[in-house]
Amino acid sequence: MPQSSARRPPIVGIVAMATAVLLWASFALTLRGVGASSLTVVDLSVLRFATPLIVLAPWIPRAIREVGAERPATLALLLVGGLPHFLVSALGGHLAPAALVGLIIPGTVPLFATLLAVATVRARVTVRQAASVALIVSGVAAAALLMGGAVPPLGLGALLTAGFVWAVYTLGLKRSSLSLTSTVLVICAPSAAIAVALAATGAMPSNLLAGAARPGDILLFTALQGLGTGVVSTIAYAHAVRALGGGVAATAGALSPVVAAMMAVPLLGEPITAGLVVAMAMIVSGVLVFTAPARRRAVVRDDGCRVPHAATQLPVPAVPAPAVPAPAVPAEPRAVVAA
Repeated sequence: MPQSSARRPPIVGIVAMATAVLLWASFALTLRGVGASSLTVVDLSVLRFATPLIVLAPWIPRAIREVGAERPATLALLLVGGLPHFLVSALGGHLAPAALVGLIIPGTVPLFATLLAVATVRARVTVRQAASVALIVSGVAAAALLMGGAVPPLGLGALLTAGFVWAVYTLGLKRSSLSLTSTVLVICAPSAAIAVALAATGAMPSNLLAGAARPGDILLFTALQGLGTGVVSTIAYAHAVRALGGGVAATAGALSPVVAAMMAVPLLGEPITAGLVVAMAMIVSGVLVFTAPARRRAVVRDDGCRVPHAATQLPVPAVPAPAVPAPAVPAEPRAVVAA
């Protein structure tokens, strides 16, 4: 009985992973769907960042202590994953189909993470990682060529910029020593304050502060963006990593663009085109290749013993995806943060 029980699949981990994937897919759908609601982009950003701030308020004192010990440069890298990433993503969501939003942003993170690693620490690019980058670049090119009529250059550029910004944020995660809750609070506190300031000063239009937003829209987007993406998906993915392992969780996360594309058909009326299928197949394949466990070469010592060879390789980015798959998994689950 104990053996059969031990062999049963970790149901809770599977449910947690499925929850994270659905919420990542909803990120792309809500960015696309906000235009049809009574909320503006700045309203959505207020709900997105203020909600986790309120929910995690008891952890604010600890976050303040941890921030005091963190390097300012690392904090700056983390902050770009907040409101700057959200606004660029929202621009892309306004101009591109939801399926492409959920595909391009996290799908290009391995590409930009590779470039940043080479530029900053002169990391060696392995054959597997080079193949991953080639697939991702081919997928982006396919999206530009085959979906040119549906995606203006500005939209594709915004999505690529969002992917780059997320890779910069990932670099901050790799360097940060902050706990999970402190990382979320560090990102959400200034992002919420700036979003409220933009709305209050009229720099960006706000129906929320004007009292013109519908209560149903406020509740829906607070649940999906604030609680769902901001809190629940973070906890669910961290649990899935612990229960299923980093490799399994990252592979399952690659299903998120597919889920977003399928959900966009009935919810937003966006068809799944041949161009989207081609781009999705290439980029998702590139993400899977990038997150595949690397084979460790063995070195024969003078005494004839074979020992693992610790070659310098690219750091695997810890990408909590705001929208879709975590293209890679960090060494510690606490670094997995949806910002």
